[in-house]
Amino acid sequence: MTLVKFNNGHRKPAVAPRFIDVFDSIFNDQFLSPANVAKVPAVNITESEAAFDIEFAVPGLQKEDFKINVDKNVLTVAAEVKQEEATEVKKYSKKEFSYNSFKRSFTLPETVDQNNIEAAYTNGILKLTVAKKEEAKLQAREIAVK
Repeated sequence: MTLVKFNNGHRKPAVAPRFIDVFDSIFNDQFLSPANVAKVPAVNITESEAAFDIEFAVPGLQKEDFKINVDKNVLTVAAEVKQEEATEVKKYSKKEFSYNSFKRSFTLPETVDQNNIEAAYTNGILKLTVAKKEEAKLQAREIAVK
């Protein structure tokens, strides 16, 4: 049995530490991983008196690529895009397939109206507006002092 020691960033060798840092930065994920690995899009969630707004940064997709579902207080947003590229090289045909997909799920609070969810896709931003129930909306009222 061979014992292999891994350097998980806890200790760096005393010999030429900058030399090691240079190679660490060269051989990190961005150079060794494929460029088309599926990544989860960034999300912004804001709350107003009447609704929650959820924005996804998903440029390059079409509105037909999205699937939005609500099941038992869980809102799921998913997208899948299949791209096919073919080029002829001599007598051989080369095909490259590319699948880009993501799936994000959010647990909705009891205060939302699941029947009043709207979605719009504009300029690479998917915006979901999840309305609140009437009783959950903040209502201003004056309280009398006794």
